[in-house]
Amino acid sequence: MIVGTLKLTFRLYSISSLKEKRGVVKKMVERTKNRFNASVAETALNDFTDKAEIGIAVSGNDAAYVNSKLDKIVTFIDDMCLAELVDTRMEIINI
Repeated sequence: MIVGTLKLTFRLYSISSLKEKRGVVKKMVERTKNRFNASVAETALNDFTDKAEIGIAVSGNDAAYVNSKLDKIVTFIDDMCLAELVDTRMEIINI
């Protein structure tokens, strides 16, 4: 089994409250879950209004497939233009 993990860090602009931030992050999380059938959650930076971190996990039986799916997820989220993507960390684990 191959497991791919992805950690995305974003910078948010013009956000004045945590409630606004939750709305933006929720859009990214829900759209990604629905489109790619991946496990997606906000994983850190919960108390900051100008930063967000999302964790994503995908599993499969082929490393190339998992890597490709994670790359497509990064492109999809970046193309939403809801926040600036400032850091991406990907890891493929063979279990």
